[in-house]
Amino acid sequence: MNKKNSILFMILGATILFAFQNFFFQPSYAENENLITESDNVIIQNTVNFEKAAEKAIKAVVHIKSKYLEDEIYRYYDPFFGNRYFNNPREKVASGSGVIISENGYIITNMHVINDAKEIEVVLNDKRTYTAEILGSDVNSDLALLKIEANELPSLKFANSNNLKIGQWVLAVGNPFNLSSTVTAGIISAKSREINILNDGGIEAFIQTDAAINPGNSGGALVNTQGELIGINTAIHSNTGSYTGYGFAIPSNMVKKIIKDLKEYGEVRRAYIGIHILDLNSRIAEELELKSANGVFIAKVLKNSAAEKAGIKSYDVITKINNREINTVSQLNEIIIQFNPGDEIKCTVLRDNKEVEFNISLQN
Repeated sequence: MNKKNSILFMILGATILFAFQNFFFQPSYAENENLITESDNVIIQNTVNFEKAAEKAIKAVVHIKSKYLEDEIYRYYDPFFGNRYFNNPREKVASGSGVIISENGYIITNMHVINDAKEIEVVLNDKRTYTAEILGSDVNSDLALLKIEANELPSLKFANSNNLKIGQWVLAVGNPFNLSSTVTAGIISAKSREINILNDGGIEAFIQTDAAINPGNSGGALVNTQGELIGINTAIHSNTGSYTGYGFAIPSNMVKKIIKDLKEYGEVRRAYIGIHILDLNSRIAEELELKSANGVFIAKVLKNSAAEKAGIKSYDVITKINNREINTVSQLNEIIIQFNPGDEIKCTVLRDNKEVEFNISLQN
């Protein structure tokens, strides 16, 4: 075989081998393409979509404008008496947000949004404007209930905030800096957070989120990806007064109970166990010879209290309420505020390193 024929033979052999590979291995390529497509579908299906939740929340979040009088002191010179001062009250307007919770016009907001207001104007997402009536407010939770005369309004349903998970996606909806219908996204960064912004009797068990919250968001909605209300945006933690990554909302279960009381009684009816409590730390746990520092330490049981009547003693450690684990004072407060005086709860405590259960009938 000459050199020319050898080259032709090699070319022919390579062509046959290439055709052979394509014929036998093509199903493998098709199979890989199917796998890639299925993987892409999984990614697409797992992508969080905020559009429906945002659309629902925007329609139910309102812009609140509170009109109030503020003293303005002016100085003038009197030729007989020297410097004199006079007061000239001026009307000011504060801006915030609110959430419609019923189609007939009940609205939740923060108390500090409407504090000392002489007139409250509510602007709906469709730009309709109403004058609101204050039905009640609670300084210990910074919540207020308003009512406007309207029907067939878009509203948000309450979600169960006891079921929230750290890392869960959330949306904050409100009117920061007078910018109406603003939506920001983030996750739940922490739960039952105490930041010491309320008075001595205040109940703090905030949802912490990194969704951007700024002045004007107060009273607005924190919703889940189904567009359900999980909290009322209330505060930010910032050295500048603007968003720095920390926003705080009152959990929906607390809001629901407080608003229900304001609606029915005009005030909040709080239930009490009758104990002085502290967060358990390693030092106290060591003194009590506990295996861990989980739970809430009872420093003192008040006389004739619900706790004393149930058999609970000082130096017991509360670990569960109705089988829900308790690890901080704010967690305990968050749960107890959801009950009414007269309700009965099951309290699990550690005593001498043994779990003991008590049924407590809560008092007013």
